[in-house]
Amino acid sequence: MTHDEEHSKKEEEEDNPVRRAFVFPGQGSQTVGMGRALAEYYHVARQVFQEVDDALNIPLYRLMTEGPEEELSLTENAQPAILATSTAVLRVLESEWGYTLASQNVVMAGHSLGEYSALVAAQALPLEHAARLVRLRGKTMQEAVPPGQGLMAAILGMEEKNLETITEHISAQDPQNHVVVIANDNAPGQIVISGHKNAVEEAIEQAKNNGCKRAIPLNTSAPFHSPLMRPVESVMSEIFETTPLTPTLCPVVFNVTAAPPQDMYTIFPLLIQQICGRVRWRESILWMAQNNFHEIVELGCGKVLSGLTARIDRSLQRHAIETPEDIWNFLRILENSTSQEP
Repeated sequence: MTHDEEHSKKEEEEDNPVRRAFVFPGQGSQTVGMGRALAEYYHVARQVFQEVDDALNIPLYRLMTEGPEEELSLTENAQPAILATSTAVLRVLESEWGYTLASQNVVMAGHSLGEYSALVAAQALPLEHAARLVRLRGKTMQEAVPPGQGLMAAILGMEEKNLETITEHISAQDPQNHVVVIANDNAPGQIVISGHKNAVEEAIEQAKNNGCKRAIPLNTSAPFHSPLMRPVESVMSEIFETTPLTPTLCPVVFNVTAAPPQDMYTIFPLLIQQICGRVRWRESILWMAQNNFHEIVELGCGKVLSGLTARIDRSLQRHAIETPEDIWNFLRILENSTSQEP
C-alpha cells in the first residue's frame, strides 16, 4: 500500500468510525444455570426475570437456574428463557452504561428466536408481550409435527448452491410428504437442513456423496424453518393482530431478508415468513460489515453467534456478553472508545 493509499484509508476510517451491531442468540443456547450470576449481582436482571415469570404465570426463572435440563430444553420453555436472559444482559448493560443501546447509532439482529430479543432491545416490542409470543411460538412449533416425523441436520463443508440443488431435487419427488429445505445459512461451510425425516436422511447421504465434510443430525424437537411449520403461521398471525408494536429505535436486520424492513408495518409479516423461511445469518452479518458495523456484540447465553461471525468475516471485532464480568470488560471498552472520540 502506498503512502497516499494509507492516508486515504486513515481518512476514510476517521469519517466512518466503527459502529456496533448487537446480536441475540436463538434456541440451543439454553443451559441450566442461565441468568443466575446476573440475577445474583444485579437487581435490574432480577426484575427482568420476574417480569417474564409474571407474563407467563410460570416459575420460568427457577426452571432456568435449577432445571431439570429436559424440561428447560422443551421449545416452549427454552425460547422464553433465552429471550429473558438476553434481555437481562441488555438491561444491565444499559443501566450500568447509562444509555439506551438502541439510541447509540447501532443495528440489532437475532438468530431465529433471537429476532424477538432484538425487537425488545430496539424498543419495538414490550418484553411481556414478547415473552408470551415466543412461548406460544415454541409450543406450536413443538406440536406442529408428530415426534419422529421431522429432522434437522447440520451440513459442514459444502456450498449453499450445491446443497440447494440436492434439496430441491429431493423435494420435487413428493412436495407433500418428502420435503427437505435449507433452514439456516449460518456461515461459510455451515448450513442446516430441515424437513421430513426420510427426506433429510436422503439429503445427508447425497451431501456426503458430493463432497460435504460432515453431516450431523441435530437433536431438535421439530423441523424448524421448513414448510412443516406451516400450522404455526396461522396461530402467530392471529396473536400478532392484538400485539402492540412501535417503530424500532434502530435498524433491525431480519433473517428472511438479511436487511432491515422498510417500515414497522412489515415487521410482523417478516416474523411470519421466518417460521418456515430460511435464516440468512451469513448474509445478515455481511450486511452489517458492508454498512460499517464492524463490531459484533452478542448478548445472552453462549458464544455461538460470535463463532459464526468469525467464520463469516474474521476482520469483525467480536464480544460475547453473558456474565457480570463480561459486562464489566465491555464497559471498559465503551469507556475507552468514548474517550477517544473527538
